[in-house]
Parts: sequence; C-alpha cells; structure tokens
Amino acid sequence: MGKQVNLYSFPSVDTLATALRSYLISCQEAGLERHGVFKVGVSGGSLPKTLAQALLAPAKDESDEVKWESWEIFFADERAVPLNHEDSNYALLKKELLDKLPQGTPQPTVHTIDESVLDDTQELADRYEQTLVRSFASRDSVKLPIFDLLLLGCGPDGHTCSLFPGHELLRETEAWVSPIEDSPKPPPRRITLTLPVVTHAVRVAFVATGSGKKEIMKDIFEEGKGLPCALVNEATGERCSWFVDNAAVEGVSYPKRPFSL
Repeated sequence: MGKQVNLYSFPSVDTLATALRSYLISCQEAGLERHGVFKVGVSGGSLPKTLAQALLAPAKDESDEVKWESWEIFFADERAVPLNHEDSNYALLKKELLDKLPQGTPQPTVHTIDESVLDDTQELADRYEQTLVRSFASRDSVKLPIFDLLLLGCGPDGHTCSLFPGHELLRETEAWVSPIEDSPKPPPRRITLTLPVVTHAVRVAFVATGSGKKEIMKDIFEEGKGLPCALVNEATGERCSWFVDNAAVEGVSYPKRPFSL
C-alpha cells in the first residue's frame, strides 16, 4: 500500500471549517488547472452544514476565493424522493449552502437526479450515470469518471455514500451509479456512486464530527473490518483526507497530522 491516509484533527468545528476551506480552494485550483472546471461530488447528512460554514465565510484575499461559476456539483448518493423532499440530499445542500450564497454570486452547475423516474431506482441510477457520462466523457473512452474531489460523510455504522457494511453493492465493479432498494437506513430506496468510482477520485475528503463518531472511527482506523469507509481509506491512501474534530477521534491511536497544504 502507498502512503497513509491524512487524518487531520481540530479542536472545534470552527477551526475544522477554516482548514476545510483552504483544502477546498486548493482542490478547486488544481481542477481548474487540470481541465478548466472543478468537478466535486458531495453527500448529505451533516456535511452540507459544515461545508456551508467553510464556503460562506468571506474570502481573505484573491487566493481564497470560491470560484462558484467553475464548480460542477454532483451527488455521491441521493434518495429516490422529490428534490424538494426533506430526505433529499439536494434539498439539504440547497437549504444549507446554495440558498445562502450572497446575492449576485455566480451560480455553480448542480447535477440533480431525474424526478420523472423516482418509481424505478434502476432507471434513476442509469439516468444519473448518463449525466456523469455527458460530463466526464463517454464510457467508450474512460473506464471510470475522475472527480476532482469527493466530499463524504461517515455514518455511525461506517457507511459512506449509500454503501453499507456487508452489502452486496460493495462488490459492484461495472456500474458507475447503482440503485439500492434495501438501505438499512431510511429511506430505503436510493442511488449511489459505486466503490470503484469513489476510490478513483483525484482527492477524497471525509468530514466527521462529534463524540458519537469515536467508536466507529476506532473501528475504521484501527480494525478496518471491511467497513465502507475503511475500504475507501485502503484504496486511496494519501489521496484521502479526514477532517475531524478532537471529539470524533478521542482514543483513536491512528497518527494525526498537522494540517498543511
């Protein structure tokens, strides 16, 4: 295995958000240099709120500016519900971040699911995969899409996106986006990026906060146990960074690194 995952621990969510912003700007600039846009996938849960805290802060100088007009935002997973439903990851991101962008701010491009096929999760997944194909290149020319950054959360069971421990979906190798009808966490019907797509990203960043995470963090970083978050760690190594507060990693023996770019 290559170099280890970066585990960055901060005394508070405020200091975490400041560092996360610096990291995001760095990933943004690398994406713009690579291909003129910044392609980022986000998940739901508590992530959008932390993301908003990081990104809505005023820029300190030109090098700290969020270039929203160059962002293409995708969803690492989404629930098979209308876009205005309280369970929708898009609705959560809209409420926490997109609706709070200052007036006159250029809008990012946001790729949502197709609401017209909510009753068929396979079709919902297929259409979202086609969205990726249109943005990242045809499937004939690339085996997998390469996100500049995937921003992910970590569930109390070690799941990420809608990839759950022990689920058969963890063995999917062909599809870019897969349906799931039996999510152990409601709502049961969802779509998700598959593990090969997640681990193929240029950068992956997890955000996990609060003392409620410390037991699962021990499992992920000390035991592995085949947990989805641990599988991402193992496959991505130094391309993966965790932004956590001290409470989330209390008692975790894995070495923390001082944050720097």
